[in-house]
Amino acid sequence: MHSTLTEHARCLYGDEYRPTPECGREHREYYFVEELTFADADAILAMLRELCPQYVDGNLPVWIRNLSYRLVLLQRPNKPNLMREAAMVLQIFGPDWDDVAADLMKRADALEPGGSRLEPEAD
Repeated sequence: MHSTLTEHARCLYGDEYRPTPECGREHREYYFVEELTFADADAILAMLRELCPQYVDGNLPVWIRNLSYRLVLLQRPNKPNLMREAAMVLQIFGPDWDDVAADLMKRADALEPGGSRLEPEAD
Protein backbone atom coordinates (compact mmCIF):
# COMPACT_ATOMS: atom_id res chain seq x y z
CA MET A 1 0.00 0.00 0.00
CA HIS A 2 0.95 3.61 -0.36
CA SER A 3 1.68 5.54 2.81
CA THR A 4 -1.27 7.95 2.37
CA LEU A 5 -4.50 8.17 0.45
CA THR A 6 -3.13 11.25 -1.31
CA GLU A 7 -0.03 9.38 -2.42
CA HIS A 8 -2.16 6.53 -3.76
CA ALA A 9 -4.42 8.94 -5.66
CA ARG A 10 -1.41 10.80 -7.06
CA CYS A 11 0.13 7.55 -8.34
CA LEU A 12 -3.14 6.43 -9.92
CA TYR A 13 -4.50 9.68 -11.38
CA GLY A 14 -1.48 11.97 -11.50
CA ASP A 15 -1.15 15.46 -10.08
CA GLU A 16 -1.69 18.67 -11.96
CA TYR A 17 0.81 20.49 -9.73
CA ARG A 18 3.54 17.95 -9.07
CA PRO A 19 5.15 15.19 -11.07
CA THR A 20 3.67 11.76 -10.55
CA PRO A 21 6.15 9.81 -8.47
CA GLU A 22 7.72 6.72 -9.89
CA CYS A 23 6.09 3.76 -8.26
CA GLY A 24 6.51 0.07 -8.91
CA ARG A 25 3.25 -0.89 -7.23
CA GLU A 26 0.25 -2.23 -9.04
CA HIS A 27 -2.27 0.53 -9.67
CA ARG A 28 -5.79 -0.71 -10.01
CA GLU A 29 -8.63 1.68 -9.42
CA TYR A 30 -10.56 -0.73 -7.24
CA TYR A 31 -7.65 -0.89 -4.77
CA PHE A 32 -7.82 2.86 -4.44
CA VAL A 33 -11.61 2.86 -4.08
CA GLU A 34 -11.34 0.27 -1.32
CA GLU A 35 -8.81 2.45 0.51
CA LEU A 36 -10.98 5.54 -0.02
CA THR A 37 -14.06 3.73 1.27
CA PHE A 38 -12.48 3.09 4.66
CA ALA A 39 -10.40 6.28 4.94
CA ASP A 40 -11.17 8.76 7.66
CA ALA A 41 -12.47 12.22 6.84
CA ASP A 42 -9.11 13.89 7.53
CA ALA A 43 -7.32 11.69 4.99
CA ILE A 44 -10.01 12.27 2.37
CA LEU A 45 -10.02 16.03 2.88
CA ALA A 46 -6.21 16.12 2.75
CA MET A 47 -6.34 14.34 -0.61
CA LEU A 48 -8.98 16.72 -1.99
CA ARG A 49 -7.16 19.81 -0.72
CA GLU A 50 -3.81 18.75 -2.12
CA LEU A 51 -4.89 17.33 -5.48
CA CYS A 52 -7.80 19.71 -6.20
CA PRO A 53 -6.98 22.94 -4.33
CA GLN A 54 -9.13 25.15 -6.57
CA TYR A 55 -12.07 22.69 -6.68
CA VAL A 56 -12.28 22.80 -10.50
CA ASP A 57 -8.74 21.64 -11.13
CA GLY A 58 -6.88 18.44 -10.54
CA ASN A 59 -6.88 15.07 -12.20
CA LEU A 60 -9.22 13.21 -9.86
CA PRO A 61 -12.21 11.89 -11.79
CA VAL A 62 -15.46 13.64 -10.96
CA TRP A 63 -16.99 10.44 -9.61
CA ILE A 64 -14.06 10.05 -7.19
CA ARG A 65 -14.56 13.62 -5.99
CA ASN A 66 -18.28 13.06 -5.50
CA LEU A 67 -17.69 9.82 -3.63
CA SER A 68 -15.03 11.50 -1.51
CA TYR A 69 -17.36 14.29 -0.43
CA ARG A 70 -20.15 11.80 0.24
CA LEU A 71 -17.87 9.76 2.50
CA VAL A 72 -16.69 12.87 4.33
CA LEU A 73 -20.26 14.04 4.90
CA LEU A 74 -21.24 10.65 6.24
CA GLN A 75 -18.44 10.97 8.79
CA ARG A 76 -19.13 14.64 9.53
CA PRO A 77 -22.86 15.06 8.98
CA ASN A 78 -23.33 18.39 10.75
CA LYS A 79 -20.63 20.52 9.14
CA PRO A 80 -22.27 23.31 7.12
CA ASN A 81 -19.03 24.45 5.45
CA LEU A 82 -18.36 20.93 4.19
CA MET A 83 -21.93 20.66 2.91
CA ARG A 84 -21.54 23.92 1.02
CA GLU A 85 -18.18 22.86 -0.39
CA ALA A 86 -19.62 19.54 -1.58
CA ALA A 87 -22.61 21.36 -3.08
CA MET A 88 -20.35 23.76 -4.96
CA VAL A 89 -18.31 20.90 -6.42
CA LEU A 90 -21.50 19.10 -7.46
CA GLN A 91 -22.71 22.26 -9.20
CA ILE A 92 -19.38 22.80 -10.96
CA PHE A 93 -19.50 19.33 -12.46
CA GLY A 94 -23.32 19.17 -12.83
CA PRO A 95 -26.11 19.59 -13.82
CA ASP A 96 -26.88 15.96 -13.01
CA TRP A 97 -26.48 16.58 -9.29
CA ASP A 98 -27.96 20.07 -8.97
CA ASP A 99 -30.89 18.79 -6.90
CA VAL A 100 -28.50 17.10 -4.47
CA ALA A 101 -26.42 20.27 -4.32
CA ALA A 102 -29.52 22.35 -3.56
CA ASP A 103 -30.49 19.94 -0.79
CA LEU A 104 -27.01 20.18 0.73
CA MET A 105 -27.22 23.97 0.71
CA LYS A 106 -30.63 23.85 2.43
CA ARG A 107 -29.30 21.47 5.06
CA ALA A 108 -26.25 23.70 5.63
CA ASP A 109 -28.45 26.78 5.97
CA ALA A 110 -30.69 24.95 8.45
CA LEU A 111 -27.66 24.13 10.57
CA GLU A 112 -26.24 27.63 10.34
CA PRO A 113 -28.98 30.19 9.60
CA GLY A 114 -27.69 33.23 7.76
CA GLY A 115 -24.40 31.57 6.92
CA SER A 116 -23.44 31.15 3.31
CA ARG A 117 -19.68 31.51 3.42
CA LEU A 118 -17.45 28.90 1.95
CA GLU A 119 -14.25 28.44 3.88
CA PRO A 120 -12.22 25.27 4.32
CA GLU A 121 -13.39 23.42 7.39
CA ALA A 122 -11.06 23.93 10.33
CA ASP A 123 -10.49 20.78 12.31
